[in-house]
Amino acid sequence: KRNLQYEKRENMYQVNDSVVYGTHGVCEVTAVGRLSMSVADRKKKYYTLRPVYQKDSLVYVPVDHIKLPMRLVLGKEEAEKLVEEIPSLETIWIVNEKERESQYKEAVRSGDCRELVRIIKTIYLHEKERMDKGKKVAAVDERYFHQAEELLYGELAYALGMEISRSLSYAWLDTENKSLPLRRYGRFRLPDRSYQVPM
Repeated sequence: KRNLQYEKRENMYQVNDSVVYGTHGVCEVTAVGRLSMSVADRKKKYYTLRPVYQKDSLVYVPVDHIKLPMRLVLGKEEAEKLVEEIPSLETIWIVNEKERESQYKEAVRSGDCRELVRIIKTIYLHEKERMDKGKKVAAVDERYFHQAEELLYGELAYALGMEISRSLSYAWLDTENKSLPLRRYGRFRLPDRSYQVPM
């Protein structure tokens, strides 16, 4: 009996496709097929993914059992539209730390760029408020802030053809009291505006 669901998944992504796979970020599909390594199931086919910002690593994903959300990388127009939406995206602050961490974890795992923007805006604004009061930033917030930065800015850089830089300066999106810190820089232009985008 033909496994139509398996065949659909097998044909979903092809070699040379650029995808986002969960917390691995932007990856290139380098192969689709069976693996010869002993730890792999010889009967199954796998996507072989190469994270674009970690050239020496590979990720093997069973075609019929993709554990994390996987999708194609944003196109240039989609990325530009996302940047235009940033000022209007709401924050997601939750007072209870465990519930907040759960929300962060799900957002990061989803690979949804808009959710990543919300995390960055939320934590940045809360961090600023705490620092103004002389308080430390919670470790969980700091951890997910950096994780969301890497995933979001890595995909924007890739989609818009920007080079990665390790600079540690800031640039800002002027959105009244909802400014979004954009770190580590790549430069791209949109109609009537110019932003520095971190990676």
